[in-house]
Amino acid sequence: MIPLLRRKESSYEYLMKLDSLTIDATRAALQERKITATTLAEAFYSKIETDDPRIGAYLTLCKDRALAKAGEIDGRAARGDDLPPLAGVPVGIKDVMVTRGVRTTAGSKILGNYIPPYDCTAVARMEAAGAVVLGKTNCDEFAMGSSNENSAWHPVHNPRDLSRVPGGSSGGSAAAVAADMAVAALGTDTGGSIRQPASFCGVVGLMPTYGRVSRYGLIAFASSLDRIGPITKTVKDAATILQVIAGRDPMDSTSPDAPVPNYLAELEKPVHGLKLGMPAEYFGEGVDPEVRKAVEEAIQMLASLGCEIVPISLPHTKYAIPTYYIVATAEASSNLARFDGVRYGYRAAGARNLSEMYRRSREEGFGTEVKRRIMLGTYVLSAGYYEAYYLKAQKVRTLLASDFDEAFKKVDAIVTPTSPTAAFKLGEKTNDPLAMYLADIFTVTADLVGIPGISVPCGETKGKLPIGLQILGKHFDEGTILRVGHAYERNVG
Repeated sequence: MIPLLRRKESSYEYLMKLDSLTIDATRAALQERKITATTLAEAFYSKIETDDPRIGAYLTLCKDRALAKAGEIDGRAARGDDLPPLAGVPVGIKDVMVTRGVRTTAGSKILGNYIPPYDCTAVARMEAAGAVVLGKTNCDEFAMGSSNENSAWHPVHNPRDLSRVPGGSSGGSAAAVAADMAVAALGTDTGGSIRQPASFCGVVGLMPTYGRVSRYGLIAFASSLDRIGPITKTVKDAATILQVIAGRDPMDSTSPDAPVPNYLAELEKPVHGLKLGMPAEYFGEGVDPEVRKAVEEAIQMLASLGCEIVPISLPHTKYAIPTYYIVATAEASSNLARFDGVRYGYRAAGARNLSEMYRRSREEGFGTEVKRRIMLGTYVLSAGYYEAYYLKAQKVRTLLASDFDEAFKKVDAIVTPTSPTAAFKLGEKTNDPLAMYLADIFTVTADLVGIPGISVPCGETKGKLPIGLQILGKHFDEGTILRVGHAYERNVG
């Protein structure tokens, strides 16, 4: 319940307990006329105005759009209409999803003034379900990064410790939810970019199966890896949002006509008897002892709920990082070729010919990490190295998929740490790209093989930094990982 805490002259001034707001609480308060969607949106904008200068979670706010939607929800509530599942819920949208009439930059100067003429399918479905879009959240440029320090505009700071990174590339979305500047947010996951920042910021991050959520309107990084998913405060909220955004979209050829189950009903199924795989490769060298301890304790709690813990092996895990950075950079070099200063986006001034205009526009518009990945991708796709690198990486990708296929013959889901460490310091890894890439060592494999995964908070370090438990599932079996995450969350209170 959201209490009325203060009365001011002839009008009410609501001071919201924003840290306790969930989707259910928001919708119930609106339905019962305890608050209005407009008042709630204004409260979140006040919070953003006060706190975001220190955090940097948002790049662009769209207050007119938000208040128009809030007014529509208030009208429905006043008439006594049943409210849609996300009615009045203030949300943030990662700035790689296009929004009609609202600046969309993908965290890059090359799209610094881009105003899209249409909405991303996931955003359109969120708004159709009543969500109030507050604005666009900061991200690593073109979603390329593990720390949200690669944004062309400014880095994002972790709300739990402003000296540390929030994780990337969806760090703005995770920070907005963790700092109570949105009830929920949409992020994208290409190599861990929903789950890792969720882990670092102490919130829930769900990556659906590849194709479960339409990518139409998502500015592509790596087309065979990119996925849209929710970042929320609870597993139930993640299930609610997935219910809204999942399903076939004729505008996306990779969106299958697969049935979408009732995810909220799946949450209530017992976990007793489920077999959970515990891969040895995710608990070995390189895992921080505090992270290992917290995750092992979480797994033991699941065992106490009746889950059977099964030791398994995913033997090709050690090849996941090099495989990912070959496949992802190859696709990035192809996808980013369109940003040439001709059709839309940044164009360098004063170029003397077409070749110079191409070169300077890309040189001035792209940041260091994006240039690095374009160069890597172009190299591995070149005639002399295609078979040695890209083709071999695709073969290893098949072996990784086989590892999971074999594992899922024995278990219903797999439990691991989300990240080998808690959030690291800002600037700690910026001069060591390889160390930065290794931060995704436990998340990239699920992206390569297309399975769903969720990160659920499972404790803290002695320094009060959040730790995440990762739960991986079979293709299109988000229901099981949501059920396991919900059972754990409910039993730790």
